[in-house]
Amino acid sequence: MAVDADIDMMVKEEIEVHDEPVLSQDVQVSVKQEWECNQCVQGFPSNSLLIRHQRTHTGEAPYHCTQCDKAFSRKGNLIGHKMRAHTGELPYQCKQCGMGFSRKTYIIEHHRVHTGEKPYECKQCNKAFSQKGTLMRHQRTHTGKKPYQCDQCDKGFSNKSCLIRHQRTHTGEKPFECNQCDKAFSQNKDLIRHQRIHTGEKPYECNQCNKAFSLKGNLMKHQRTHSGEKLCQCNQCDKAFSLNKDLIRHQRIHTGEKPYECNQCNKAFSLKGTLMRHHRIHTGEKPFHCNQCDKGFSNKSCLIRHQWTHSGEKPYQCD
Repeated sequence: MAVDADIDMMVKEEIEVHDEPVLSQDVQVSVKQEWECNQCVQGFPSNSLLIRHQRTHTGEAPYHCTQCDKAFSRKGNLIGHKMRAHTGELPYQCKQCGMGFSRKTYIIEHHRVHTGEKPYECKQCNKAFSQKGTLMRHQRTHTGKKPYQCDQCDKGFSNKSCLIRHQRTHTGEKPFECNQCDKAFSQNKDLIRHQRIHTGEKPYECNQCNKAFSLKGNLMKHQRTHSGEKLCQCNQCDKAFSLNKDLIRHQRIHTGEKPYECNQCNKAFSLKGTLMRHHRIHTGEKPFHCNQCDKGFSNKSCLIRHQWTHSGEKPYQCD
């Protein structure tokens, strides 16, 4: 269905698009908040808004889809679901990029991608946002409010999506599945990172040597090789390291910890690599082969020493 209404006219309309209604500060002064939530003490100007808000605590979803088993806390969300999931109808089309939307509020928000408009401003830090809901979530960084509580451990969260992700730690749910292997993840960001194993994508590039990485954290660690920065300081000696894993390995010198144990002879080691080399004593594996005589060795250092017999190299000289 084509929509003839001008987008610019839509933007001027006052649309409520969020989980909880938030009035501007000016309106809040003049409107009495007569209806108060008994779980988070938030006030509302009408009982209907309070009832809708309380569903965020109770999880009540009274609006059921007649075509599938999904249920929603708001009628508008049910209507949007039916259009997206069952009819595929996208009646609202962006005139600038042709993208279609199932609801009018969605195209109004999308239009700000093109205009750069950010009409919702935080009164405390002047940061501005294109969506009212984003402003609401941001304001909780100032107030410390955490209205979304886990019903299994009472941990609180500032927004609903964080609560949903947290609840998966209790249920073990992993809804994000890789379409190339059988791995599944509890968060979409973890799936995106995993998929780079298959695609080889490395979006994080060093601006000094052009080396690229699949994870942002690995790029940050790599950049310390250029800066010489060593943030990881040993608290028992004056040694410092650029990577935390190197500090952890080093600290075993002080603690004597040997967490890697051989399952065949119970000998323990402080480094995983040392255990792997030790295992080859039991397995007889010799993965390092001389390219001149094909003789095999259990570790690389033995191969290097052997190769000197071919090259005649004598690297150790008497002083």
